[in-house]
Amino acid sequence: MAAVRSVNKMFGVCFRAARQTAGLTGVRLPGHRAFRVGAVQRQQPFDSSLEKPQFPGASAEFVDQLEFIQPNVISGIPVYRVMDRQGNIINPSQDPQLSKETVLNFYQKMTLLNTMDRILYESQRQGRISFYMTNYGEEGTHIGSAAALDPNDLVFGQYREAGVLMYRGFPLDLFMAQCYANADDLGKGRQMPVHYGSRDLNFVTISSPLATQIPQAAGAAYAVKRENMNRAVICYFGEGAASEGDAHAGFNFSATLECPLIFFCRNNGYAISTPTNEQYRGDGIAARGPGYGMLSIRVDGNDVFAVYNATKEARRRAVAENQPFLIEAMTYRIGHHSTSDDSSAYRSVDEVNYWDKQDHPISRLRHYMMARGWWSEDDERSWRKQSRKTVMEAFERAEKRLKPNPELLFTDVYHEMTPHLDKQRESLWRHVQQYKEHYPLDLYDK
Repeated sequence: MAAVRSVNKMFGVCFRAARQTAGLTGVRLPGHRAFRVGAVQRQQPFDSSLEKPQFPGASAEFVDQLEFIQPNVISGIPVYRVMDRQGNIINPSQDPQLSKETVLNFYQKMTLLNTMDRILYESQRQGRISFYMTNYGEEGTHIGSAAALDPNDLVFGQYREAGVLMYRGFPLDLFMAQCYANADDLGKGRQMPVHYGSRDLNFVTISSPLATQIPQAAGAAYAVKRENMNRAVICYFGEGAASEGDAHAGFNFSATLECPLIFFCRNNGYAISTPTNEQYRGDGIAARGPGYGMLSIRVDGNDVFAVYNATKEARRRAVAENQPFLIEAMTYRIGHHSTSDDSSAYRSVDEVNYWDKQDHPISRLRHYMMARGWWSEDDERSWRKQSRKTVMEAFERAEKRLKPNPELLFTDVYHEMTPHLDKQRESLWRHVQQYKEHYPLDLYDK
């Protein structure tokens, strides 16, 4: 309970900071919100005798001094953490007290993701797949948040949340099938690599256009609220996506409609090549929450326990109180943005090495486990060897599989094939037959 109280305290920091600023004493903390569908939130009765603002658009007091609100009115939002860089628990009351088995599962999922990334990244460089995006350095944000959710909670990802899907049980064979676009791919080979999705695991298929998932998540959370189920929605995005107009729409809709939604921002320092100091002038993304009436928190994204605590409490309250939460997880993207990017053009090797060698979420958790005697150097060597073997076996199986049947190009759009699709299908097969030496159909599933 001490950990819960501390996280609740952190969620209120933005609002307290605003209250302490001169001229902003009217800011109110959101209280418990009862379930309501379609109800009208009425204004307070108008009383002309009161010498106070009656404007319906804000809660405030009159002042008689001309003063513009400074852009840093909410600045220096602290970063909540549980472990230091050496894996030591800073405040014992914040230790989530997870079992040895749970912590080992965290570590193995984080390192398995890391191993899969290395193999698939190398395979793209060898021309075996067309594209890839690694998750190096952000493994703690994936696993810590995924572990705090209920399996029935709906996930909207961006394109760097493979660990969330892995934690939910998505098998390596399906990761590989998607990247290879083979006959086992759930998306039937229609998406570019790393655009995963799983209906069974409540993970909405990734979409390339930036930030489109944010208003979609708001709509899904509103639907969940109307169903009155013990269920939440979580929406992942980067600090670059938060500059899109869709982010504003999603934040505002979720707050005004009072939706059980967790906005999870991975602030990894770069929007492709654009650093944060060129991306925004305010105090990060968490500072935007109060402007939308959302409780917000900033956490150390390289501390898997801090991410877990914050997400677990946000999830509990989002469902109980029907309101959105904003979590800004501060982390660092160690890898290139994608295989189409060369980050050496806009950042130094020393900068990357610092995060890779001195403040990595995997090494931090390993220090924690080794201090408790839960892990050893022998365990590390054995697990690394075993995990690489497991990934390579899945990789080799995927490479040998046939490609999806070309007929699937025309299915799953309409319930019945339309005349114009029939014409396109006939035209395709005429073309293939005419130039069949260029189309090795034996490589495709029948």
